[in-house]
Amino acid sequence: MSHLLEITVGKLLEEKAKLHPNHEALVYADRNLRMTYEQFDLHCRQVAKGLMKLGLEKGDHVAVWSTNAPEWLSCQFATGKMGAVLVTVNTNYQKAELEYLLKQSDSTTIILMEQYRDTTYINMLYEIVPELQYCEAGKLQSKTLPNLRNVVVLGENHYPGTFQWNDIIKMADSVSEDTLEERMNSLHFDDVINMQYTSGTTGFPKGVMLTHYNIVNNAFNIANCMKLSKDDRLCIPVPFFHCFGCVLGTLACVSVGATMVPVQEFNPKVVLQTVQDEKCTGLHGVPTMFIAELNDPDFSKYDLSSLRTGIMAGSNCPIEVMKDVIGKMGASEITIAYGQTESSPVITQTRTDDPIEIRVETVGKALPNVEAKVVEPGTNKEVPRGVQGELCTRGYHVMKGYYNNPDATKDAIDEDGWLHTGDLAVMDENGYCKITGRLKDMVIRGGENIYPREIEEFLYTHPKVLDVQVVGVPDVVYGEEVVAWVILKEGQSATAEEMKEFCKGKISRHKIPRYIEFTDAYPMTASGKIQKFRLREQSIEMIENSSKLN
Repeated sequence: MSHLLEITVGKLLEEKAKLHPNHEALVYADRNLRMTYEQFDLHCRQVAKGLMKLGLEKGDHVAVWSTNAPEWLSCQFATGKMGAVLVTVNTNYQKAELEYLLKQSDSTTIILMEQYRDTTYINMLYEIVPELQYCEAGKLQSKTLPNLRNVVVLGENHYPGTFQWNDIIKMADSVSEDTLEERMNSLHFDDVINMQYTSGTTGFPKGVMLTHYNIVNNAFNIANCMKLSKDDRLCIPVPFFHCFGCVLGTLACVSVGATMVPVQEFNPKVVLQTVQDEKCTGLHGVPTMFIAELNDPDFSKYDLSSLRTGIMAGSNCPIEVMKDVIGKMGASEITIAYGQTESSPVITQTRTDDPIEIRVETVGKALPNVEAKVVEPGTNKEVPRGVQGELCTRGYHVMKGYYNNPDATKDAIDEDGWLHTGDLAVMDENGYCKITGRLKDMVIRGGENIYPREIEEFLYTHPKVLDVQVVGVPDVVYGEEVVAWVILKEGQSATAEEMKEFCKGKISRHKIPRYIEFTDAYPMTASGKIQKFRLREQSIEMIENSSKLN
C-alpha cells in the first residue's frame, strides 16, 4: 500500500511550485494564457488574500458558478490556501436549482460568470435576490438568502451590488503574506474544503462534504493509475464543477506536477486543435465527448500523435468507441474510472496495461488504500465473487457526510464506515468490477446524473398533472434518455410540447424529458407499488414502435 498524503490543497500546490518553479502549470491555448507553477502559486496566493479581505473565514462557503474559466481554477487553489469551502455549481442550473443550492449550502459568497449559452446568470441572481440592485457591494442583506453577502462577477461589466473579479485581486494588496501564512498553517488536512451537490434519490440535491485528505489522495492515486507525471500535458474539457474536472483533472495534474490544459466549454474541434497544438499526452472525457471528437468531419486532419493516456468515465463505454480512442486517437493507455461524488469520486480504475477487454467490460479494480466489496442489497453480508450485489467502499476517500443532513449521511455510510453506492456490481476473482445496474432509479445522460424523483417533483407542480413517473431508456447518443409518463387530472388535456415548455428555464436542459407520454394508469405490484422496470420496458417498446412508423 502506498502511504497517504497528509497535506492541504494549498500546500500541495506550493510544494510543486518549489519543486518545479519554471515548469508549465497551466495553459489556456485559446487565450494564450500560460503560467509556470511558481506564477500560478503566486497568483492563487493573491486570490486567497483577496478572498480574506472580503471577510471570508476558514470554513465559510463560496459558491462558484462558471464554465472552465481560469478564475474557477484560481478559486479552487485559493480556497485551498485560505480555507473557505468551494461549493461547485452546475453550469446548467436554472433559477429554482440555484436558489435551493445557495440556501441549503449557507453560501456567504457567489462568484459567477455573466452568462452561459442562453442563460443570463446575473439576471437570475437579481430575480432571486432583488435587494442586490440597491445594496453596497459586500453588504447584501437578502430575505431569501440570509447568509449571502458577496457577489463577484467575472467580466468587464459593472453590476449594482457586486464586485468585479479585479476588485478581489486589488484587495489582496492590503492583506500581508504573513496573515495568509498564518491562515494556511491553521488549516488541517482533514478539514472540509470542497462541497459538491449531487441530486439525491429523494429529489433534492445534497451537499457532499469533501476534505483535503479525500481529494488530494484520490487525485494522486488516479494520476498514478494513468502513469501521469510532470512530463504529461492533460487536456481537460470536462466541467470543473464535476469531480471529473476538479479532481481527476486539475488536482490529479497538480499532485504530480503535470501541465493542465483546460478547454473552457466543450467543443470537439477545439479539443482536437488543443491536443494537437499543445502536444497533450492525456485527454479526459465522457463517452459522448470522445464520440463527438471521433466523428468530427475534420478528425483525420489533426495530429494527435502525442496522446497516450486519459480517463473515460461517466457512463458505460461502448467497445467500438474504446477501440477507436486507442486505434485512431492513439491513446493506448486510456483508463476507465468509476465512482461517485461521495467517494471523492474514484473507487475503481483500470490500469494502463490492462487488456482492452478489461477496459471495456469492467470499471477496473479498487485504487490503492481503497476497500471495495459486493454485498447482498440491504445487508452487509458479502456475496461470493461473480455474484451480483451492491458495491460498497471504505477508506480515506469516503466523504465527511452530507451538509446539514445527518439522516441521509447515516443512510449512505454504515456504522463500520462502508459507503453504500446504490450501484449493482459483480466482482471477479482479481477484484475487477462490472457495474450491472442500479438499486436506485438514476438515469445517466451523457455523463450527467439525473434523478427521476427530482423531475417528478417538478412536474407535479404543473396544474394539470395528477401523477408522473420518470424512467430512463437506452439511447445511442447519450447512453440514456428521460421518459416521463403523465396521468392528467380529470377533464384535462395536454400535449408533450406544453409539458416541455413548462420545464424550460426552470430545470436544467438535460433534465427535460425527451419523451412525454400520457397514460391512465401505471403497472403496479400486488402491494400497490409502481413497477418502474415495467414502465421502462413499455417506454422502450413505444420508442421502437414509433421509430418503425417513421
